[in-house]
Amino acid sequence: MRPLVAILGRPNVGKSTLFNRIAGRRLALVQDVPGVTRDRHYADAEWQGRPLALVDTGGFVTDEGGGLAAQVRAQAELAAAEADVVLMVVDGRSGPTAADETLARALRRTGKPVLLVVNKLDSPAAAESGTGDFYRLGFPDVFPVSAEHALGFDALLDAVVARLPPPTEPAEGTEPEENAPVRLTILGRPNVGKSTLLNAIVREERVVANPEPGTTRDPIDTALEHEGRRFVLTDTAGIRRRKAVGEAVEKISVLAALRSMERADVAVLVLDGTEPGVDQDARLAGLVAERARALLVVVNKWDLVAKDPRTEKRTREELKWTLKFVSYAPIIFVSALTGSKVEKVLDLAAELQDSFRRRVPTPALNKLLAKLVDAHPAPIVDGRPLRLYYIAQVGTAPPAFALTTNRPEKVPEAYKRYLSNQLRDTFGLRVPIQLFFREKPGKAKRAARKRPHARR
Repeated sequence: MRPLVAILGRPNVGKSTLFNRIAGRRLALVQDVPGVTRDRHYADAEWQGRPLALVDTGGFVTDEGGGLAAQVRAQAELAAAEADVVLMVVDGRSGPTAADETLARALRRTGKPVLLVVNKLDSPAAAESGTGDFYRLGFPDVFPVSAEHALGFDALLDAVVARLPPPTEPAEGTEPEENAPVRLTILGRPNVGKSTLLNAIVREERVVANPEPGTTRDPIDTALEHEGRRFVLTDTAGIRRRKAVGEAVEKISVLAALRSMERADVAVLVLDGTEPGVDQDARLAGLVAERARALLVVVNKWDLVAKDPRTEKRTREELKWTLKFVSYAPIIFVSALTGSKVEKVLDLAAELQDSFRRRVPTPALNKLLAKLVDAHPAPIVDGRPLRLYYIAQVGTAPPAFALTTNRPEKVPEAYKRYLSNQLRDTFGLRVPIQLFFREKPGKAKRAARKRPHARR
């Protein structure tokens, strides 16, 4: 699991610009208006060979009721619960503010490593003179940077990596892949029945089930057996601790779900059957797709839906359209309250894990590639033909395939989708797959032989 770096601070100090700079690409909306980042943004990054996960937060805004302290406490709880390192960002031009001091006090109580990032110091002279006042916030590690101009980042990121926990090694005696349990993370927006579904699965199966507490930073796991297979179910709703903190609670839940998802094989996305496929459902499905986990869509509360013979078919088609970027994911309709069809969740999850970890023989792959190229030849790009020579599987969980081609950088997205869809259909891969395109070995040597020899 990637260690997590959380970026916190009041509005308009440059958190999103810092996030984009570290991530190496423009991911978060950046605008010179306080409070632009209303949702939480996530990205993977790397520094000195060390992978990181970044989270960019919204700023702290005082509401009419003076709710700043509650927001600060909620965000500090988030940092304490999930982050390995916290970057507290302040505005070097304006100096420390009362909001900065309130946040600093809350973060000091978490006991987490906190690096104070003094942003908007856009010259070496400003960096030298612009940090002195900020030491009163109580953090010894103060880093002057300009996120806009990429100044000071080497020292900052070196310090981040130095404070991360050591990389985890596989535990001695870890179970072989074929004996590993099916790990499910149950996701969904509030009140869709996630916990009820988990309880229904355990109660209806009448099998050995025991709670396995995770670490204090993880939701609680429940282990059980079904049809000779072992399962570990994680209900991410357990992370919600305070109803009074409103939006911040939801942010904590989303982050916990992401962390849980990284160690799962299958994400079970629970929808409310009375209003399936809303925007937040699509966002959660997108997070699953970004992390390349197998996805099972469970439409719950189906007992509350007025149905005719076409209702399920129509809802399925609508969801396939709404969630078209994960159209490969199976969809089932259940009632966690009555127990109707909940056993199919485990059956389908087991099938998805098998697919997620499947290895396809190389001869079968190349037979398919030849058939696909004959039926739908690769296009001509920039006046030159694109040729595909060979395919081999290079990884599992998710299945990953490398294709040898003469022009790997020119493969159109539409042709990639065509290949992905055919691989799924042919080998029953109802999971995300990854394609990598590589040049034919020896291309550089052949090109060198064609060039005239230099005079000696």
